[in-house]
Amino acid sequence: MNETRCLLAVEDGAVYVGAAFGATGTRFGEVVFNTSMAGYEEILTDPSYRGQIVVMTTPQMGNYGITGEDAESSRPHLAGFAIRELSARYSNHRARTGLADYLREHGVVGIQSIDTRALTRRVRMTGAMRGVVTTEVDDPARCVAMARAAPSMEGADLVSEVAPREPFAWREGTDPRFGNARPCIGRRADFARNNGNPRVVAIDCGMKRGILRQLVDRVGPVQVVPPTTTGRAVLDMRPDGVVVSNGPGDPAAVRATIATLQQLIGRVPIFGICLGHQLLALALGAKTVKMRFGHHGGNHPVRNAATGRVEITSQNHGFAVDEASLRSVGGEVTHVNLNDGTVEGFAAPDRAVLAVQYHPEASPGPHDATYLFDRFVDMMTPAPSPMANEASYARVALPTPAP
Repeated sequence: MNETRCLLAVEDGAVYVGAAFGATGTRFGEVVFNTSMAGYEEILTDPSYRGQIVVMTTPQMGNYGITGEDAESSRPHLAGFAIRELSARYSNHRARTGLADYLREHGVVGIQSIDTRALTRRVRMTGAMRGVVTTEVDDPARCVAMARAAPSMEGADLVSEVAPREPFAWREGTDPRFGNARPCIGRRADFARNNGNPRVVAIDCGMKRGILRQLVDRVGPVQVVPPTTTGRAVLDMRPDGVVVSNGPGDPAAVRATIATLQQLIGRVPIFGICLGHQLLALALGAKTVKMRFGHHGGNHPVRNAATGRVEITSQNHGFAVDEASLRSVGGEVTHVNLNDGTVEGFAAPDRAVLAVQYHPEASPGPHDATYLFDRFVDMMTPAPSPMANEASYARVALPTPAP
């Protein structure tokens, strides 16, 4: 076990001393906590965590290793990884390497043997803070000063750091060995190609592979384009629908994609996920706000306002759509977070817009919200399927949630 001394300092003056694992060095980022009990490989490789030091609330990590098959992108994107305990060994017939070796290979600094629950409580009370994790500086006061000098997440355009530079086609669906926890509603795997054009164009702002796999299961190969692609270029591909993906940083800073969406809204059905949800709201004229400590984890309860059904969801975001401004531009709130009442989904039925703040692909789980991909397919279908009448929130005026 690597016993190199490692410090994690946050801007309010707190310093946590532990042992390093993975890479050595100094990394800066916004300190957030994640409440998922498993799925650390997906979390590490989710581009939405760019620029963040992630604190896991579950005490032990690394017990099932790293498979490579469960990665959401080609490499880790977070700035640092803080845990209570690194498993001394891993046991998994699919694993190809251990957590510490994987982080070392990709230059991610990990810290263990710290009180992650105390740090989580501090973040809950104070809010997400700038931080530093380092094996190179052993002076606590200096570490705090470094944390306070780190860049803020507000105003940060991190999409440009994780998004693709060139378009590409994605053809891989979900692994048949691992079915969804619940069957997909209205599966559309037999859709014909759109006269040689892609059925779906996905604007990649840091997209998780799980989103693409869910789309391929329903409509076949997906054309993926960079976030700087213009609306005209997307329309020239003549897609039946457009997906705008998750991603990191401040949505208000992703101006090129907002402009693209303004050119697309009302001309083609659009499905926004996570950052894409926020970008669509901004494109409609609504506002976004920085949250106190964000939503990060796989156990967030969300109420579907049309059906009253509560979904347990996977989330990762530090900004939220301002409800009053959304309603002022004609957005209908469709999903509400039951922990804090924030907007988790909206629709603009007259403009064929559908958006959710959480992750319906659920990589890692749960899988309560995979039906949203079917709702998107219904929006692209000239003759709505019978499922479209099952409280399809994209077509129903919704009540204002109770306070």
